[in-house]
Amino acid sequence: MKLTYLAVILSTAASVHGHGYLTIPSSRTRLGAEAGLDSCPECNILEPVQAWPDLNAAPVGRSGPCGYNARVSIDYNQPTANWGNSVVARYYPGQVVDVQWCVDHNGDHGGMFSYRICQNQTLVNKFLTPGYLPTQAEKQAAENCFEAGTLSCTDVSGQDCGYNPDCSPGQPCWRNDWFTCNAFQASTRRACQGVDNAPLGSCYTSISGGFPVTKKIRIPNYQSPHTLLSFKWNSYQTGQIYLSCADIAITGDGPTSQSSLSATTLTTSTVSSTTTTPSASCTAAAASVAVIFKERATTSWGQVIKIVGSIPELGNWDPSAAPALSASEYTSSNPVWAYTAHLTAGTSFQYKFVNVASNGAVTWESDPNRSFTVPKSCSTTALSETSWR
Repeated sequence: MKLTYLAVILSTAASVHGHGYLTIPSSRTRLGAEAGLDSCPECNILEPVQAWPDLNAAPVGRSGPCGYNARVSIDYNQPTANWGNSVVARYYPGQVVDVQWCVDHNGDHGGMFSYRICQNQTLVNKFLTPGYLPTQAEKQAAENCFEAGTLSCTDVSGQDCGYNPDCSPGQPCWRNDWFTCNAFQASTRRACQGVDNAPLGSCYTSISGGFPVTKKIRIPNYQSPHTLLSFKWNSYQTGQIYLSCADIAITGDGPTSQSSLSATTLTTSTVSSTTTTPSASCTAAAASVAVIFKERATTSWGQVIKIVGSIPELGNWDPSAAPALSASEYTSSNPVWAYTAHLTAGTSFQYKFVNVASNGAVTWESDPNRSFTVPKSCSTTALSETSWR
């Protein structure tokens, strides 16, 4: 019996490919890939398990709330020099923020996904202690806490919180607090890649290229200088679950705090950034800043807006290598496309937006180039709002 079970595991592991991981805010998995340590960030797979239709049935085992990548033997539940020692994003209680994960083209199994925050700081600290690897019991206790702290889709007013088309009323998966992918066998806008309907390669996966999956969450009324945002995706097609986490802070009282976005001052249709120095109340300027670009551009079905510029993060002026913006906020009355770039403070660059048609044809904005300098300040976020020209 043991040999048969082992053969099933090995057969399953050999027959699947990498699938998906949290990208915004930057997860420990993403940081592992960017450090050159994880050759397949989308391969943090918990298998074989009961992933469907009961989304909370499977124990997490060694995967924990942050994921374990057996392909490269990395346990992301343990902080290292490359992740877990500092926060990558700062939010305030009640803030509505964009979150995004990346699904691989060959590993899009459909299903449902969720974002979770555990409010038991003592338990979370087990995953923040440098050099400490949480026990399997601690991993499961944390997972139970994260499940209890699921950030419901319905917490964000106006967000589409439908039921998964591959689930039926009466099944445990018939719930709209989790986020859902589209129908697995849909002819268009299929499975998870159909959520944003962005072009292939809009986010990084090592196997077949990725598609971004963008949603909004509301940060709970809870404060912590360092906690975790855990992402969990339950596959519909296969007995697999994907877990990853990001180190975040939840502090301050609202938009006037240093941890908030700079949207209170950057509200004009065209925004330029200036470099500032840290204030007296700040011990050091942030080394990396999450720059949120929002572009108002009316498009037709199949068209995608990209941001292309003079730095590698924006494709070095090559539209095929440039990141695509998300249309998750787009409405007919407010056609907003959005993208978050994690850039080094003080970086200056030029850029433009381009409209990419379904046949690959590229239409550039009119001259001149736009310019931006990533601010040097205590804040780890900045916002640029512009309109197509």
